[in-house]
Amino acid sequence: MNADADLHVRVQARELPPAPVFVADPPASRLRAVPLLVTSIALVLAGVGVWAMWQAYMAAPWTRDGTVRAYVVTMAPEVAGRIVGLPVADNQLVQKGDPLMVVDPTNYAIAVRQSEAAVEQAKAVTQSARAEAERRRKLTNLSVSDEEKEIYASRAMSADAAYQQAVANLDQARVNLERTRIVSPVTGYVTNLQVQLGDFVNVGQRSISVIDAASYWVDAYFEETSLRRIHDGDLATVKLMGGGETLAAHVESVARGINVPNAQSDSLGLASVNPIFTWVRLAQRVPVRIRIDKMSAGTRLVQGVTATVEVHDRVQPPNENGRAPVAERARVD
Repeated sequence: MNADADLHVRVQARELPPAPVFVADPPASRLRAVPLLVTSIALVLAGVGVWAMWQAYMAAPWTRDGTVRAYVVTMAPEVAGRIVGLPVADNQLVQKGDPLMVVDPTNYAIAVRQSEAAVEQAKAVTQSARAEAERRRKLTNLSVSDEEKEIYASRAMSADAAYQQAVANLDQARVNLERTRIVSPVTGYVTNLQVQLGDFVNVGQRSISVIDAASYWVDAYFEETSLRRIHDGDLATVKLMGGGETLAAHVESVARGINVPNAQSDSLGLASVNPIFTWVRLAQRVPVRIRIDKMSAGTRLVQGVTATVEVHDRVQPPNENGRAPVAERARVD
């Protein structure tokens, strides 16, 4: 009996479900505090970030509105003719004095020989006129009158003037012959080459442009509110949008004027003032000329590309050895 009772109790124990466990719900006020806490933390972090960015901007003026500039030497032939020599290609590096273009020199060489012959002829006429004037000057008034002496002296002077004109024409002919060969005035890169062999060029027609490789600089357009912290000689860094190393530079100068639309005059000479005045005034941007001091041989500067410029204090920070590095002039290999 006892065994049957124990078995019956165990079977009932298996059939009974487990007793439920009740968990107390968190207070509603605690759930409402979680979003508020997250929002507060996000606002604090955002405020710290904005403050840090503002401090960095105020401490070192910078702008993303920078443009790489360079001097472009544009050459046009001073004599007209057909192009018979073009030893350069587009984007080619040329040295100062290298030939760029040759205009057909045939006609100009002939003009030199004609001018040389004209000089010899004028020289002979001058010598003869001088000799005749000198002979009559030595004769007495019994053999020749004063009037005749003056006539021969005048002929000698006229012949001498014609000789000087022939010499000047010869010099001009030689100059024109030299101008048929156009050479590069600077070391740089041929850009946007459009002419070809056989083309006919006229005097003053722009034919070849060369970018001076030693003239690169950066025009950084800073807001007028930043100009008081920018001085001539301040150190600067330049970062090209295309990537690469950060270039060491310095402030060379600050522009002293920009265009003022309200200062334009109309047809009567009166100022043309815009009647619309907005309450929100945007700061004007002023060009600051940045001179590149140092860059590696692999850096490629291109006229017109965008750059970010940051201006630092005048005192140059020391290098790893504790010495201020010496700025080197920009070079392009």
